[in-house]
Amino acid sequence: MINIGFTPTILLGIFIIFGVSILFFLRTIKYDLSRDIDLFFSTLGLIYSFIIILHGWRLDPILFFGQILIIIILFGIGWENIRLRGILLRRRKIK
Repeated sequence: MINIGFTPTILLGIFIIFGVSILFFLRTIKYDLSRDIDLFFSTLGLIYSFIIILHGWRLDPILFFGQILIIIILFGIGWENIRLRGILLRRRKIK
């Protein structure tokens, strides 16, 4: 059964799509910062976001809050990873 209604899970799914698309398009913007594994994680993120959009209406409020916390942690770790890639790239260019 597919039940798509405008709920907060739709917004969470759109937020995830936006985040993983940034990771996907990092290859075209800054090729030096991208890795091959980023395509894999972008694909997994898109699959996850579509599952959240299609079946998010089943989530209890506490499970939805848990998903929000997981996404915040995931984006924080991803941001830190890309920032550290940039720092390593600058250090390699200096030497």
